[in-house]
Amino acid sequence: MEGDVVFIGDIHRQWRHVTRGLAALPRRPRAAVLLGDMECDAPLDKLVAPLLEAGIGVHWIFGNHDYDGGPEMWANLAAPDRNPLTRDGALHARVREVAGMRIAGLGGVFRRRVWEPPELPRLYGRAELPADLATLGVEWTTEQRDAMGHALAAMAIWPEDYEALASQQADILVTHEAPSSHAQGMPALEALARRMGAKLIIHGHHHVCYRARAEDGLEVQGVGAGWALGVDGAVWWSGEPDRWLDPPQPGWQRA
Repeated sequence: MEGDVVFIGDIHRQWRHVTRGLAALPRRPRAAVLLGDMECDAPLDKLVAPLLEAGIGVHWIFGNHDYDGGPEMWANLAAPDRNPLTRDGALHARVREVAGMRIAGLGGVFRRRVWEPPELPRLYGRAELPADLATLGVEWTTEQRDAMGHALAAMAIWPEDYEALASQQADILVTHEAPSSHAQGMPALEALARRMGAKLIIHGHHHVCYRARAEDGLEVQGVGAGWALGVDGAVWWSGEPDRWLDPPQPGWQRA
């Protein structure tokens, strides 16, 4: 059933919301999609053990804070050898069928050194990054250049990934960054959803739950930190208190 997928907003290491939420459910979903910013201080397989042990499939994208702890934190999330149980659940730049729905994922956020819409991309693909970092001033050490390069390669939104998705079809697009239904969102994301034929975008990042609809029927669901919401916006469990939600950009109506 489509209603048997939950979308979980930014955990930020507060897994207690998941364990508490699961314990209170009268029935369990078939799958869960993590919307980024888990900040894995241990391998993801270990952190999501309560979900896996309940028979819930785990899928995920990354957020802007999933590299805050450097390469070790990133490996805890993304290294396949550390996460044999969740490695196939990685959704970034992919489309996967989950509970009968085609779900596409775009992790990370826009970064000026790579691409900050509506400006044209500075860089298209990760292969261009070393040459670009070489243009940094002499005050940058090799270690600093390497750290920036690794972080950008990991968590920036890259045009090459965006275009790889745009050539595919999906029912739902999950993102960490918000589209323009949020006051601080990016219209490039709803443009991607429309190119893919998606009817719904579900995002995290801003720690607030809301539902919005565009004039052409495209819908957006924001998911708060630690909250679990269904495709229809129904609350499976609550998380951190919502942040303030400013009015949307033009072209959107909030439910």
